Amino acid sequence: MRIRIEGSDLPGRRAGGQADALRLGNVHVGVQRKSEVVDRVPASAPSAAWEFEVASRDAGEGLLDVGGPYVHGRPGARFLYLSWGAVSDDGFAMFRRAKLLFGDVPADAMRGAHAGAGVLVGRLGLTEADGSPRCARVRPPDIAWTLE
Repeated sequence: MRIRIEGSDLPGRRAGGQADALRLGNVHVGVQRKSEVVDRVPASAPSAAWEFEVASRDAGEGLLDVGGPYVHGRPGARFLYLSWGAVSDDGFAMFRRAKLLFGDVPADAMRGAHAGAGVLVGRLGLTEADGSPRCARVRPPDIAWTLE
């Protein structure tokens, strides 16, 4: 199953102290693959997008299960992480994550992606109301899932 996450309104693009601190701290966001954060994008970028494959299988009783290095959680509660951290010569120091749950994806979009009818796309803004990086569980309508 192909998945694309599209992020807009990154927090480092805004005016003010919060955005300045993110830029000065060289803060990036990326998708978490196992324990590593990959395809990192600066908090000041105009947008961010990640595209990757996850395994999907029929789990019986009309249910689908997903797996692979990008998928976290136990069966029935699977999710993806977008992870925020500061990039330095020492590496990536994660300080916050956004959790995108497969349980929030409309069933028809999930089934279509599983069948290969298109790419499952999640679109979300990456800034909280207070100007900080988006974190915690991101639920609709803050994320919109579609099959494209």
